[in-house]
Amino acid sequence: MRIGILTGGGDCPGLNAVIRAVVRKATAEHGDEVVGFRDGWRGVLDGDTVPLDVAAVRGLLPRGGTVLGTSRTNPYALDDGEQRVLATCERLGIDALVPVGGEDTLGVANRLAAAGVQCVGVPKTIDNDLDATDYTFGFDTAVGVATEAIDRLHTTGDSHHRTLVVEVMGRHAGWIALHAGMAGGATVVLVPERPFDIDAVVAHCQHRFDSGFSPIVVVSEGARPAGDPLTTTSGQRDAFGHERLGGIGEALARVIEERTGRESRAVVLGHVQRGGTPTPFDRVLATRFGLAAVDAVHAGASGVMVALRGTDIVQVPLAVAVAHLKLVPVERYAEVEVFFG
Repeated sequence: MRIGILTGGGDCPGLNAVIRAVVRKATAEHGDEVVGFRDGWRGVLDGDTVPLDVAAVRGLLPRGGTVLGTSRTNPYALDDGEQRVLATCERLGIDALVPVGGEDTLGVANRLAAAGVQCVGVPKTIDNDLDATDYTFGFDTAVGVATEAIDRLHTTGDSHHRTLVVEVMGRHAGWIALHAGMAGGATVVLVPERPFDIDAVVAHCQHRFDSGFSPIVVVSEGARPAGDPLTTTSGQRDAFGHERLGGIGEALARVIEERTGRESRAVVLGHVQRGGTPTPFDRVLATRFGLAAVDAVHAGASGVMVALRGTDIVQVPLAVAVAHLKLVPVERYAEVEVFFG
């Protein structure tokens, strides 16, 4: 077979481990030829490829990012996008596609599968918000980076008697904020799933100061206050219609400083969460996903995504995987000593 693989959306620790696993199993066990498409769906639209063999993927396991490059290209934003993808697959003799990405990348794969392209998706997002899988690779690494940052900020916050607001990624889902906030002992965790009360956040920070310690506030980039115009967006949108976010941490820090009379600083982790070496958990999960994707391709499956359920790798319909985002069920964490604003 001739298998095409692409990585779309935001880069993520573990992407190269998937590429490596797909190439090694497909070539060594099945004698397949693997073709990498550069920069996500853009490469498929333009027929921009790179050959992948065992030598090409050697040393990729611990490497962050993606050697294939990525983009937020949406073929269905173009009038002839689907036809161009189909034409590329026919011209290059691609028997199956293995797209690696989140809801947007796999949403395209779902539509292409309905159009007759054999597609087996691999779930990727540091936000861990892709439905139908317990975990996505990249999430564990991102939480580790954010937790280490919080650990370091506790001491400098107490030394200077200031509030430190840590802004982490999470457009619609607050999984990174929740897990890093819990692991790092944050005073307040703010997630997109629940609009927060600024007055309550300030009061909680003041209580922390009164106890002799400095507060740490962890906020998802997509978190917003209830009934308050404290919004921070650029107005720019990508090809999938997502607005570019950023700035809630800085805006919140200003309000906390004004109302508590104590200095507040914002720390935006941003793309630091995406970069660098993947954790062992993410390397193993990404490898298992890649191996399972090749198995699914050779079993004739299409329109499916490999997923983690418990400790097992299973196949789920792409349509189910991209139908809904997996959001934080805030009410289930009532017993946790983390304050949801």
